[in-house]
Amino acid sequence: VQLQASGGGWVQVGGSLKLSCAASGSIVSINSMAWYRQAPGKQRDLVAAITSTGRTDYATSVKGRFTISRDNSKRTIDLEMKSLKPEDTAVYYCTAEVMTRSDVAYYTAFWGQGTQVTVSS
Repeated sequence: VQLQASGGGWVQVGGSLKLSCAASGSIVSINSMAWYRQAPGKQRDLVAAITSTGRTDYATSVKGRFTISRDNSKRTIDLEMKSLKPEDTAVYYCTAEVMTRSDVAYYTAFWGQGTQVTVSS
């Protein structure tokens, strides 16, 4: 299973950016998908998550500014980021809980390679 993230880059304070992540490989089904981020010297934290039924959860620091969405048929998630702040600067990782075998009802967490988001004035 591979998770390919894209869309990172540099943006000015107050600007917008959209991240995308596509899952591929030996996938029977996907449970939750999420975005995490890790700033230099800090732990990796949850940014936003979405279940297979569309229920979402956001970190307090991004509520009202970020929107996570999902396309189950394409096995993708997007993260729309608005009103970006310098403290949003981090490497953003997508993750998915994936069932890889139809005879074993077990989900494994897979991670993408990360994409850098830099917000500055």
